Amino acid sequence: MKKTPLYDTHVALGGKIIDFGGWALPVQYSGILNEHHAVRNTAGLFDVSHMGEILIEGSAAQEFIQRMITNDISKMSPGRIVYSPMCYRSGGTVDDLLVYQLDTNKYLLVVNAANTQKDYDWLRENCDIKDLSIKDVSADYGLIAIQGPASQKILQKLTSTSLQDIRFFRFLDNVEVSGVKVMVSRTGYTGEDGFELYVPSHQTVKLWEEIMEAGAKEGLLPAGLGARDTLRFEAALPLYGQELSPNISPLEAGLDRFVKLKKQDFIGKDALAKQSEGGLKRKLVGFEMIDRGMPRTGYKIQADDKEIGFVTSGGLAPTLKKNVGLALVKIQYSNLGDEFFIQVRGKSLKARVISTPFYVKE
Repeated sequence: MKKTPLYDTHVALGGKIIDFGGWALPVQYSGILNEHHAVRNTAGLFDVSHMGEILIEGSAAQEFIQRMITNDISKMSPGRIVYSPMCYRSGGTVDDLLVYQLDTNKYLLVVNAANTQKDYDWLRENCDIKDLSIKDVSADYGLIAIQGPASQKILQKLTSTSLQDIRFFRFLDNVEVSGVKVMVSRTGYTGEDGFELYVPSHQTVKLWEEIMEAGAKEGLLPAGLGARDTLRFEAALPLYGQELSPNISPLEAGLDRFVKLKKQDFIGKDALAKQSEGGLKRKLVGFEMIDRGMPRTGYKIQADDKEIGFVTSGGLAPTLKKNVGLALVKIQYSNLGDEFFIQVRGKSLKARVISTPFYVKE
């Protein structure tokens, strides 16, 4: 398994290491629920160094990225971040990613770990511009995420840069945090306020330890993949491979606000426009269990004695203390209040469509 710069730190902290898409990462330390509540109430610290970073530079960088993604970056300026799906010609999803504009002709794409090589190859295959540089720079970065309502207070102890001035989906480069120069963005994957710090690989351990020390009195906890999943799931943030895939389009996943069908041509535009005009056949919905039972990824869903879809993510939402889930179902069963049956271990258990996100921070 591949290891992040923080692997030994996780082991020393008692992290339970699992294989996550070929990476050795902690699923939990003190317990998933404990770490989840820490992020919702104070703060948690995550190692997300496995994420991929692809640098695109050149005078045609913006034009190229515009053609590759569904969102519109034409009004971007340095210091801004845009979220976007990237699609195949079929309208299915290659990945969902973040675009950081570093400079006029310089962009950093932050992609899902398991998709880094696939995304890099897809970008290269579809590039016919001579003076455009596309580099996988993932190995250069460690990535630490501090998430939760106390994040700013904790991190501010380690830098003279005013973090208050970094707005949501904005970033600052060359910020000195505890003597280490990092790129700080106000982003995350938990539904809480927080920051992600792009650190030179060899300084990741030092920075992790300094942040943990600064947050000790506030109750900062190291948090693993388990809490990362329950937190993103409560906030109804999509996970590639579950809510998005080569077989699930961003429109079906409810991400239409990130699909700009009015912009000039982009890969997948024709297929997505056809989907939009013809009306979706299926849609991602949130649901809560009426009967007692735990919905899990892949469980089949039935209504009117036929199969109508499947669960993409499901489980206990710790903040709500409810069993809920996200599911891709036929469009006629996607209205609020609609009821259907989840097939859980040979039993048909009733569930009801509810609005998402399940959790919204105050």
